[in-house]
Amino acid sequence: MLDISTIILTYNEQLHIERCISNAQRYAQEVFVVDSFSTDDTVAIARRMGAHVVQHAFTTHADQLNWALQHLPLHTEWVWKQDADEYLSDELIDELQHTVPTMSPDINGYTARCERIFMGRHIKHGIVPLILLRLFRREYAHVEKKMMDEHVVLSQGTTAALQHPFYDDNRNNLAWWTQKHNGYADKEAIELLLTKYGMHDAEVVNSGAHAQKVRKKKLRYTRLPLFWRAFAFFCYRYFLRLGFLDGKEGFLWHFLQGFWYRTLADAKAYEIEKNLKHDPQCIRQYLQQRVEASRNAAAPSDTKNAIPASSTGRAQETIKA
Repeated sequence: MLDISTIILTYNEQLHIERCISNAQRYAQEVFVVDSFSTDDTVAIARRMGAHVVQHAFTTHADQLNWALQHLPLHTEWVWKQDADEYLSDELIDELQHTVPTMSPDINGYTARCERIFMGRHIKHGIVPLILLRLFRREYAHVEKKMMDEHVVLSQGTTAALQHPFYDDNRNNLAWWTQKHNGYADKEAIELLLTKYGMHDAEVVNSGAHAQKVRKKKLRYTRLPLFWRAFAFFCYRYFLRLGFLDGKEGFLWHFLQGFWYRTLADAKAYEIEKNLKHDPQCIRQYLQQRVEASRNAAAPSDTKNAIPASSTGRAQETIKA
């Protein structure tokens, strides 16, 4: 096994967790599951698979992963952050086997290409693959505190690119998907308004060149006319970038994720502005309150809300940081 620990954040992931852990065990020395008190069989399956399972109260994705990096008993130099519905391609695992033992000391992170599988179909057209910093030296990494579009950030060192992809392949149905994205749209609306009203830090994140380019494109997107930008984005992806070549699943992906979701986020942003009578000062105050509420909801970076999960998912003792 490689000098890598895999961290998986979970909440009710019984559909995915066995596949995810089995995949991680092909390259990682240790697999850690940080569970947000799932009510399904996630914890039991993870323990049966041999993963180290810890339960910790969830506030935000960034807070959960930062807590994990600070308090899990990690013994490896490198960490791969893997979502429960993701798995690495065979080619990427082979690439890691050749890359990790010969890594340059000035490289503290590696990006990899995330490709989508939607309703069982690999979406090959219409979108530029998402390139994310997923492998990093743990002592130099943290997650920026944003509601959406948060990145793993390096405090120092350079990044390099892995050539092969990992896959986002969620097995839940469309009812789950739309409910999940309805919640995402709430956060996306706040992020859009924070950007519009100049309340985001203008820092350039050390998370790879692709992440910087995407963030600049998103800034330009927020300056386009409300609602029309979502329609234009769908047309760009589906027609100009040939999204229609992926059949019915491709149409549903680009319509739902490229148009419906972004229109919903725009609508929620517009609703906030309308309710506050489009008063910039009131809107900024509201946004500041939302940001502070999110930060205050985060549990202190200690161990009092973390417990090892027993085979029945019940608390046994407090984990030592």
